Amino acid sequence: MATLFQRRALPIGLAALALLGVSAFVPQPLLQISLIGTAAVIILGLLVLRLRYAKPAGGTSSNLPIVKALVDQEKSEQILTNSDGVILYANIAAQAHLKQRDKTVSDVAKRRAVDGEGLVQRLLDLAGDTGQGQETVPQRDGSLSVRVSRLPDGTNHWIFETFHPSAEHSQGASPRLPMLTVGRSGTILFMNAAARNLLGERKKTLGDVFGDWSGIPSEATMVLTAKGEQQCLVAEFEATAGRREIYLLPTEVPVVREGAVLFDELPVALLKVDRDGKVIMANRTARGLLDSQLTDDTLLSDLLEGLGRSIADWLAEAASGRGGHHSEFLRLKSDEKETFVQVSLNRVVEGDTSSLIAVLSDATELKSLEAQFVQSQKMQAIGQLAGGVAHDFNNLLTAISGHCDLLLLRHDQGDPDFADLIQINQNANRAAALVGQLLAFSRKQNLRPEIVDLRNSLADLTHLLNRLVGEKISLSLSNDPVLPAIRADKRQLEQVLMNLVVNARDAMPSGGEIRVVTEGLDLIEPMERDRVVVPVGKYVSISVTDQGMGIPQDKLQKVFEPFYTTKKTGEGTGLGLSTAYGIVKQTGGYIFIDSTVGEGTRFSLMFPAYLGEGEAAPVETVQSAAMEPSVSHSGVVMLVEDEAPVRSFATRALKMRGFTVLEASSGEEALELLESDHPKIDVFVTDVIMPGIDGPTWVRQARGSYPDVPVIFVSGYAEDSFSDDQARITHSSFLPKPFSLSDLTEAVSSKVKLTK
Repeated sequence: MATLFQRRALPIGLAALALLGVSAFVPQPLLQISLIGTAAVIILGLLVLRLRYAKPAGGTSSNLPIVKALVDQEKSEQILTNSDGVILYANIAAQAHLKQRDKTVSDVAKRRAVDGEGLVQRLLDLAGDTGQGQETVPQRDGSLSVRVSRLPDGTNHWIFETFHPSAEHSQGASPRLPMLTVGRSGTILFMNAAARNLLGERKKTLGDVFGDWSGIPSEATMVLTAKGEQQCLVAEFEATAGRREIYLLPTEVPVVREGAVLFDELPVALLKVDRDGKVIMANRTARGLLDSQLTDDTLLSDLLEGLGRSIADWLAEAASGRGGHHSEFLRLKSDEKETFVQVSLNRVVEGDTSSLIAVLSDATELKSLEAQFVQSQKMQAIGQLAGGVAHDFNNLLTAISGHCDLLLLRHDQGDPDFADLIQINQNANRAAALVGQLLAFSRKQNLRPEIVDLRNSLADLTHLLNRLVGEKISLSLSNDPVLPAIRADKRQLEQVLMNLVVNARDAMPSGGEIRVVTEGLDLIEPMERDRVVVPVGKYVSISVTDQGMGIPQDKLQKVFEPFYTTKKTGEGTGLGLSTAYGIVKQTGGYIFIDSTVGEGTRFSLMFPAYLGEGEAAPVETVQSAAMEPSVSHSGVVMLVEDEAPVRSFATRALKMRGFTVLEASSGEEALELLESDHPKIDVFVTDVIMPGIDGPTWVRQARGSYPDVPVIFVSGYAEDSFSDDQARITHSSFLPKPFSLSDLTEAVSSKVKLTK
């Protein structure tokens, strides 16, 4: 057998060499490549057969170096792989295109062709059945031919050849039409040079070319080109293997048919209406914007509302030519979503009659921003008012409750006036709680954030909530078993939940169920809702759902406004939800409401999950503590307070506890007293907000002579309003108004102890 091969191999090899010689004189590049490829396959086949018959038993071919040397002379990319596709050898031409990560022929094909892995598998199946396989796939600048041959020893011989359009074709006198080759799923497999010039880049899908269109129109459509949207005529033809070829013809002017511009193809929403408001025509863009089924009897008033006057009168005025401005913002009549449109009317005279062309543009985002700005301005103004009122009330309540404490020290429980004084004290505390709600709404209350595990907090709070809801209503709690912690003021958070549960109870006078559900959320993209964008991140959600009467849609936007309530007079202050809103916002969370009349309401709270990052140490805040009246102290206190009733109470309270008090009604007076007398001071007690020099300013000046004297700041505003100033003053703490006699004396005594 080997002898027969040797007798016949010589003439076959000479024929292959002759083909190589002829190819050198052929001018056509494609024919030259084909002759060289044929000769290479013949020679490689002869060498493989030679290896087969000349291979020693149990060893490798001694002629393999000769094979490699011959394959390296080929200009086409040639690769030898084992049966699993692992690359064993690549010639010089193939090595120029290989990457370091290319270990298999599939790695090479995936970089060179769409669905390269599938291409390799199809060719391997063909090689397994017939011994060889070949397939040509389109590329950016031409096409790629891939061939495989199964060799007798089980290895595979791969040939990769790239074909480019001929110079004569690419440099023709007339430019080629932009052409796309598209697969079954809409994936773009190939784009010619004209298409790339038109579109500006390599597109992946039809959606990248035609935008949101579900299919390819048979007429003109808008194409997303490198210069923006451009109208093109589109032609489509079926190709092999389920593919399609799509040709684009850019047009500089709108498509004209029978002498008229195609009304339906214009990219602006247009309606033609008569004087009575009946819609005569609507182009495709307008139908998409209105999202309505138009009939022959459809009126403009059936589609739009919110003008404030009769739409028919508005149309009649525009049709008669009266008035120069006919642009209005209207709302679409739709139950699914709220959409605003700006409608501009243009009069068109047709013979003896006149009609109107209505130009519509989507103004939903504009109106949303406008409403958000108005709401923000309104809430800011009310918040400033609430904060100012709360500050003044806190001063009054401090004086009332303080002098009441002084009276209580002189009366025991058997005194007839004791009960009256207790009533004064209790009502002062209730007033202080109401002022706290005002500060909560204006987001100026004092928060003491801590790491809160909602599962434990809600379990402890459930006992109180069950007593609040009564016997007719059942309360159920469902916790996420892997709920992250949050950072919040536990007391204020409990106040929010109590307000929501009480509201849910009041919405179900006949009984029902209130469900409180917690869960962890991981937003992988921003969530936009109720004109608010919740950024990406991990959150903890708390929802409170009832089965009550529900809230009408037109009132949902008002429920968080202060003093707004749907309850009867005397049944609510209208501050519960506004307080909840303020606390949630100040904590850095979000609150949303969903309600359906007759079915119930759900409030959803979202707080950023605590991920364990380092938090700044909280500024020291004086904690209230009860004191025995008999305890006395010694020390010198400088008290600076512009409110005379508060200063009078504080002075008497401190003197009763044995302190020496130096009074000043302003920061300027305090500095003068220190400079003139140079008294020994153990602690400064000063209001923050005062006419002239404020508290932090005069303290910083006094620290030049009294560097180590501790300071207690008192204020009816929140600590956050001056936290930056306080942070720069060492040995300082904060005592919020209204404070009691015990609060004040305990705070002062704790500071005096530090100086001794």
